[in-house]
Amino acid sequence: MNRPIYPCLWFDGKAKAAAQFYTGVFKHSRITIDTPMVVNFEINGQKIMGLNGGPMFQINPSISFFVRCQTLAETQQVWHQLLAGGSVMMPLNKYPWSEQYGWLKDQFGMTWQISYTPDTQAQTLIPSLLFTGHRFGQAEAAVRFYTGLFRSSAIKTLQHYPDADYPSSKVLFSEFNLGVGSFIAMDGPGEHSFTFNEGLSFVVECETQEEIDFYWDALVADGGAESRCGWLRDGFGVSWQIVPTVIGQLMSDPARAARVMEALMPMNKIVIEKLTQA
Repeated sequence: MNRPIYPCLWFDGKAKAAAQFYTGVFKHSRITIDTPMVVNFEINGQKIMGLNGGPMFQINPSISFFVRCQTLAETQQVWHQLLAGGSVMMPLNKYPWSEQYGWLKDQFGMTWQISYTPDTQAQTLIPSLLFTGHRFGQAEAAVRFYTGLFRSSAIKTLQHYPDADYPSSKVLFSEFNLGVGSFIAMDGPGEHSFTFNEGLSFVVECETQEEIDFYWDALVADGGAESRCGWLRDGFGVSWQIVPTVIGQLMSDPARAARVMEALMPMNKIVIEKLTQA
């Protein structure tokens, strides 16, 4: 599997408004799919799904988007545009790790870490996982599990907190590749009112039933949990959607979409044959 693993943002009827807002902030961005249920868009090549799933789940800071900007002007522009109608979590300022960095929550509840990174080749957007509460200290195990599971994956950076701060290995910052995409993971000390949930999940598209079975079984093992319609939570609490690549084609066929949906709804793990026969 060499297709990108991409994030899905859960909205309560505001997926299109959010997609329009984000594609208005970032250059080289566009909306690619616009339906009542799903609005897909791209930001500098990063595919993102917006799902109108209702009020059940809300996005929280456990997974944010880390944006690297090439210039100070670009950093400030992106910061101020995203902040419209939102709130500051960490002010845009100078920090030991960046000449200019800030963390904000936008008007739709998504959180963004904006950093001036002059040595970056282009503006980038990277999903960033923060392990907090009872998940604190699990970042390194998660990174090693994910990079061992997905093909063509590798750990690029793994930095621990100083031993003087924590007696055992806790991840200060880690960056890793899963296939063709970059991810960040950190352990977040202190008291936090949030942890991973279905408000932000990761979509894995599979060509075959064998691929679906492989990723599904591996991700639900060791403390994970199955959910409906291809959704699951892994042993670290992170949500995933394991879906066949053919599902978009099947769902867009007016003659069979209702039957496909009827077949899909009772499933936990998706069985491609049952969908194609619907």
